Amino acid sequence: MLHACCHNPTGVDPSESQWTDDHRAFVRSRGLIPFIDIAVYQGFNEGWNPTAPVRRFAATPGPLFIASSFSKSPALYGEQVGALTIVGASKDEAGRALSQLKRIIRTNYSNPHAWRRLVASVLGNYRAAGAGTELGTMRERIHTVRKMLVERLRQLAPQADFSFVLRQRGMFSYSGLTRDQVERLRRVLRGAIDTGRICVAALQLAQCRARVAQSIAKVIV
Repeated sequence: MLHACCHNPTGVDPSESQWTDDHRAFVRSRGLIPFIDIAVYQGFNEGWNPTAPVRRFAATPGPLFIASSFSKSPALYGEQVGALTIVGASKDEAGRALSQLKRIIRTNYSNPHAWRRLVASVLGNYRAAGAGTELGTMRERIHTVRKMLVERLRQLAPQADFSFVLRQRGMFSYSGLTRDQVERLRRVLRGAIDTGRICVAALQLAQCRARVAQSIAKVIV
């Protein structure tokens, strides 16, 4: 299983060469079936449509599974709207997969959720719906928060290097903080978990300037 963009929890996106050479070659040469998870972060990396890895895998021989979620964009988190796309290695294989999917669909929910129409409308009229502008605003805000946090930590704790946070993408990042350090930060950095993952999107600029950066600087001394 591979994340198409904005990996949760690390925030690390493979480079174009890694998608083209390393990932694709590794998976296909071993006869594995790639399952690409386009989770809920479309648009939070560099743009709305993270299709590059999907298209690269689809251009190679063999089956392909793609799971898409429309929870965070276009903001249907409580509605459980998504899609499963299967690319068969042949027409016969695709037909057999489709027959199995129909049986599963009939058993599980019979009819798809009505919210799918809203998703289809947004995707079909991307510019008219203003989705690109709104996502761009959110994407830039998250990047600004990352930048502010890194700059403030550079001032408060010059001995530590947090520049990797700027290279990460999406709503989450691995901070590099230990479990003990996170525990000491709980009251200030509530989006952090024991592994050191933080929800960057939940931070405010004022927090980064003051409490969050200052608190992190204290625990890493």
